[in-house]
Amino acid sequence: MAIDTRTPAAPRALANAYTTGKLPRWMPWPILAAALAVSLGAFLLMAAASDGELNWIGAIVVGVALFVAVNWVIALLVEGARQAADRLVTSLVTGAFVLALIPLVWLTITVVTNGLPTLFNGTFLTQSMRNVVGEGGGALHAIVGTLLITGLAAVISIPVGLMTAIYLVEYGTGRLARGVTFFVDVMTGIPSIVAGLATYALFALVFGDGVRSGVAGSIALSILMIPVVVRSSEEIIRLVPNELREASYALGVPKWRTIVKVVLPTSLAGITTGVMLSVSRVIGETAPLLIVAGFTASMNYNPFSERMMSLPVFVYTQYVSPGTDAQFYIERAWAGALTLILIVALLNAIARLVSHFFSPKLGR
Repeated sequence: MAIDTRTPAAPRALANAYTTGKLPRWMPWPILAAALAVSLGAFLLMAAASDGELNWIGAIVVGVALFVAVNWVIALLVEGARQAADRLVTSLVTGAFVLALIPLVWLTITVVTNGLPTLFNGTFLTQSMRNVVGEGGGALHAIVGTLLITGLAAVISIPVGLMTAIYLVEYGTGRLARGVTFFVDVMTGIPSIVAGLATYALFALVFGDGVRSGVAGSIALSILMIPVVVRSSEEIIRLVPNELREASYALGVPKWRTIVKVVLPTSLAGITTGVMLSVSRVIGETAPLLIVAGFTASMNYNPFSERMMSLPVFVYTQYVSPGTDAQFYIERAWAGALTLILIVALLNAIARLVSHFFSPKLGR
């Protein structure tokens, strides 16, 4: 019998579909640069052919779309369908994030560029617009009015909204709780102009037609604030583990004291964030304050008497009612918008500090 002396063939390596290949981590960047270059070149040729201007936005959008497609094709050829799908979804998510970030960055740069020179011109933060026509004057009366109106609205809204949220989570059952939840959801979508009209109607019935005051503006804003405080606080309080409540009850602590000493301190950070969201929601409202608080060029420290100016209304009046030197009014409008953004940023920074120092510490 003949003996086979041939060398046996090496076993064929098993191919793993999940490790067919690997692109370098830096590979998407050259692909993006090439896609943008091709798109810009095409748009430049079209602009030159039509004697028009280069459409930067269109070129960038087309370039990003081309990058997503090319990146997916390359990943499909090299890494396989699984990694290609992962890269496609990653590109789409990143693109959506950048797309959402562009308006924010553009808005911030525009407001800072146009408002910063006027903001620190020496008079904007220290004077009102009383007897000022053209150059000069400032928004001190509007800043004070915004702080007073919004602060009073917060004093009204935060206790009402927080106690309503506690009722819905800790006590509410049956039709009353469902009715409160329904009306809170409805109030969340109320247009601001409706809140202003309702407040004006209330004050007109009590004090007569034509009444304008800062407290009326605060009540109008509180109508918009309360549902936001209720919904945000309700969701945060529901996240407090029931084990903490049960441990407190097991020690004989009454329910109200458990809420005050256990539930609220545990959820303080989230409640503070919700309150700041509600403040940010109303501090820039213009329509209700135009109706119920009015506008004035003079200082008014008493929210219960006479008209009171606010920063949103100040920006609006400066823009729509310029005098002969319109440029000064436009500059003050930009500075007012920047001041409003800085106030909101400062309030959010204070809220973060409160959350950091007063929230319960998890570590020992």
